[in-house]
Amino acid sequence: QLQASGGGLVQAGGSLRLSCAASGNIFDIEGMGWYRQAPGKQRELVATITSGGSTNYVDSVKGRFTISRDNARKTVYLQMNSLKPEDTAVYYCNADIADRTSYYYRDYWGQGTLVTVSS
Repeated sequence: QLQASGGGLVQAGGSLRLSCAASGNIFDIEGMGWYRQAPGKQRELVATITSGGSTNYVDSVKGRFTISRDNARKTVYLQMNSLKPEDTAVYYCNADIADRTSYYYRDYWGQGTLVTVSS
């Protein structure tokens, strides 16, 4: 239901743009977000965006990452600039989606996309 893409290998200071598209018999999408999990660490919130466009970021990425969404395309993006080696992680997208079968909001996760930042 959520397909993430855009990860890869980049040098420190570089940029990447992640995308995550929702598909299926969707009625509505509320909050969307990105999380990441570095090796040996717990999954952490990176950024979230509401259906109205309000955003929230973890302190470590403020000023460097920008989350956005295209509601018509049912897609959330994460523009990552000034990347640091400590940003290396598997990035997961997340969304609260109601389908046209139940109209009940459920939490969905994408499959994860690896971002590696070399020093």
